[in-house]
Amino acid sequence: MKPVRLPSWLLGLVLSTCLFFLLFVLAARPAQAQQPVTAQADHELLLRSDDARLAANKRRVYDFWREVFEAGQLERAEHYLAEGYIQHNPNVPNGRAGFVEFFRKFSKPRPVAERVKAPLVAIMAEGDLVSLVFVSVHPDPKAPGQTYTSTWFDLFRLDAQGRIVEHWDPDTRR
Repeated sequence: MKPVRLPSWLLGLVLSTCLFFLLFVLAARPAQAQQPVTAQADHELLLRSDDARLAANKRRVYDFWREVFEAGQLERAEHYLAEGYIQHNPNVPNGRAGFVEFFRKFSKPRPVAERVKAPLVAIMAEGDLVSLVFVSVHPDPKAPGQTYTSTWFDLFRLDAQGRIVEHWDPDTRR
C-alpha cells in the first residue's frame, strides 16, 4: 500500500485545527492554583538568629503580638510601644495612647498563650526592623464557597531600648 500524501494546504488545516482544539481544551480546564502558603509550626526556629540583638528584637515583637495584640492585654502596650509610636496602617491612630484606644473597642483581655496563634510563616529581622509574615486566607472570587491563601505582613521598627516605634502593614482604609 502506497502512503497517501496530503496537499500542504490540507495538512496545514488539520494541524491548525488540532492546535486550536488542544488550546481550547487547555483553556477550558481550571487553572492550576499557586502553591498554598503554609505556616511554620516551629516558632522557636523562626525566633533564632546568630545575632543576639536580632534574636532579642524578634522575641520582643513576637511577645508584643502574643500578649498585647492577640491576648488583648492592652495595659502591657506601655512595656512594648514607645509613647510616640508611628502607625502607617490608615485605620489606626499614631501614638501608644491612640493604639490602645483603637484596639480597646475590639479587644477583650484573655489569657496570654505560650505562642502566637496566628499562622506564622516567617519572622525576619534586619537592623532595627522586624517583620512578621502570616498566612492570610481569602474567599476566592472565582470559586464561590472556596478560599485561597496569600500572605500578610506586619513590619516593626524598634528603638535602642527595644520599644516598638513604628509599624507598617498592607491594610487599606475602611
